[in-house]
Amino acid sequence: MSSRPLPTQSSDFPAWYGEVVRRAGLAENSSVRGAMVIKPYGYAIWEAIQRELDDRIKATGHENFY
Repeated sequence: MSSRPLPTQSSDFPAWYGEVVRRAGLAENSSVRGAMVIKPYGYAIWEAIQRELDDRIKATGHENFY
């Protein structure tokens, strides 16, 4: 775990969010600038979000597509 203090959410949301994601082990920096590699647990969360949104979209009678 990083010994650096966590940025505050209210003062620097992007830095706070990125640090929370890294410390939680959901993703890590990529060799491609500005990109992150989503780790397995982070991807599982993403899949759960997709399922929930897809169910909500279909419940309105619409069709989801990518």
